[in-house]
Amino acid sequence: MDSASVLQHPRRNLGSRHRSQADRFVKLAKKDPSRMDDNLAWAEQNAQQAVLYDFTDERNWRCLAEIKHMRGDGDGLALVLEDLFVVLGRDSNQLIQLKDIDHLEMGLELLEAAFLTDSLEPENWFSNLNDDDLVNFAKRCKGLDFTDQRANIIYGRRLERIRSAGHEDMFIDLVHHLLAHRPANYELWMELGRLHERRNEVDQAWLCYDHVQQIRPTELVRDLFLQRLKGAMDGKDTVPWSGPSLETRSDFLDRMQNLSQNVSEVTDDVSKEEKEAIRVDPDLVKLQKLIDSGDAAEAFFMARSLFTSGEDWAEEWMLKAQSMLD
Repeated sequence: MDSASVLQHPRRNLGSRHRSQADRFVKLAKKDPSRMDDNLAWAEQNAQQAVLYDFTDERNWRCLAEIKHMRGDGDGLALVLEDLFVVLGRDSNQLIQLKDIDHLEMGLELLEAAFLTDSLEPENWFSNLNDDDLVNFAKRCKGLDFTDQRANIIYGRRLERIRSAGHEDMFIDLVHHLLAHRPANYELWMELGRLHERRNEVDQAWLCYDHVQQIRPTELVRDLFLQRLKGAMDGKDTVPWSGPSLETRSDFLDRMQNLSQNVSEVTDDVSKEEKEAIRVDPDLVKLQKLIDSGDAAEAFFMARSLFTSGEDWAEEWMLKAQSMLD
């Protein structure tokens, strides 16, 4: 089962428990060669559960990879490495390393090399960066694929570490790439909204809180922000504020839609029937193609932009795309 669809957040205790069980079975396998295959099979099953429950702990990945190596499962070890590189942002430069190599000979070395240069622990990762590395990370981050929820969590924590070190502008710039790929990450939207609020960037804070309340109606962060804002204004002046302008909101949604296009581009090839429909409503045709191709993030931002601009028919498509994100 795909761990990205099972987990909302890493569960470290369960991951550690399954890794300990895997270690016990490995020890039993070494002690009793006659039952080695059975014990290694149980060890592998527990190691897989450890990664499933906590993909942020390098020890879990290392445990699973070593068991694959002990069982002589080169193909399985290749899949472990491929999954790890997906969690690290589906970097094509990393994935190309997996081709045409003997994974039983080089797989464990590749794993350790990945952890050495791209640690899953945000504190360790940040401590190894200098100023040039940070600039290079920012450039690289803009070209990675964060559609996998685990990658979104890993890089979200890295960006939080960057923000706590005082690089707020870099955080704001890069976090939009994560949110464009997974707009349902309401916690990251909320954190971005709080940062904008602390910086007195009222329109941007409202846009973030509004998005949170749109995808999670029970989180009344936009309404509470408006109350705080009006309360502060009542103490200073009587100028009302009721939200950013329509142009500001449209620009924001258009920018998020453009960022989401980095994940996958919709083909421009259309049939005769579609060409006829384009003469009537090209936006509807594009939304249909986005939904059919599974590009829920881009469809969501496009539909929301249309709905915000007064196209009431787009609300249905916005809700359809939102349900796909959930």
